[in-house]
Amino acid sequence: MKHVNKRPVRPAKPVKQEPRWQTKVSGGNFVDKFHAYHNLHAHALFSSLGRLLASRFSLVMTVVVLAIAISLATGFYILVANLQQLAGNLEASNQISLFLKDDISEGRANKFVGSIRQNPNIQDVKLITKEQALAEFKAYSGFGEAIKALEKNPLPVVIQVLPKNSLKNEQAIKTMLDDFNRSAEVDFAQMDMQWVKRLKSIMEVARRGVFLLSLLLGAGVLLITATTIRLELYNRRDEVVIAKLVGATNSFIQRPFLYSGFWIGFFSGVTAWFIVTVIMLILKQPVETLSRLYEGAFHVLFLGFTETMALLLISSVLGVMGSWIVLHFQLQQLKPE
Repeated sequence: MKHVNKRPVRPAKPVKQEPRWQTKVSGGNFVDKFHAYHNLHAHALFSSLGRLLASRFSLVMTVVVLAIAISLATGFYILVANLQQLAGNLEASNQISLFLKDDISEGRANKFVGSIRQNPNIQDVKLITKEQALAEFKAYSGFGEAIKALEKNPLPVVIQVLPKNSLKNEQAIKTMLDDFNRSAEVDFAQMDMQWVKRLKSIMEVARRGVFLLSLLLGAGVLLITATTIRLELYNRRDEVVIAKLVGATNSFIQRPFLYSGFWIGFFSGVTAWFIVTVIMLILKQPVETLSRLYEGAFHVLFLGFTETMALLLISSVLGVMGSWIVLHFQLQQLKPE
């Protein structure tokens, strides 16, 4: 009988497992749950789009009605933005005119201009000599030949002062105007404050009007979207009832309807953007031609990138909210028999 040399069996080394970042949860790890959740939402997103495209006529009619409502609010917003630009241009012409006394020489007037520039509340100062004032009067008044008959230039030296934030600090402007009137070099200072008050009031009314109009039109978008989703829910009533019988939750059932509301709102926002852009393109040339006739630098403003993204986001959110409101109440009432 042969002798078998038995070597001691070494215990196998435990296999070192690589650390896994996935967090274990009941029913699978986090990655699997995330992929499943992602696939469900992707399916609901594109299946809802397919259902809407299958009934193109209803979709187009709904989107056009919503786009008109959204474009009205957006159009008034653009109108106010252009008016604010115009107000900024008018502010640049909102100057205090200082008419100096006749005995003030040009050198003394220049020193007075230097002292005005040191004021931190002054944005710009411009000196108009008697010769410059006479030349402008000849060019714009139409009495050039009559002016030549005068033996002496009757126009005074004028200093144009542009205050900072002239549309905001009305009381500060009045105080500055009184200080100029008390100056020894100034015969009288002139500035029309009444139009500043009117312009501020008009801009405030316009801003509040746009806000209220946007609220009303937003409520209209919600109601129209809710009605559209309610009709779709009614048409798919049997499908929803069967889904409830097999244990589907309300959140699972309402998911494709919410994405339908998202698509309706998104398409409405895109259509509204095109409507507003076309309108502004039509108005661009005549408005800028009118601006050039009045020697202005007014340019028509369009929706920028940030404003466009905000428009699409708001319209999409309104579509989702309108869908959720009607689904929240309808699914609670819809119970399988």
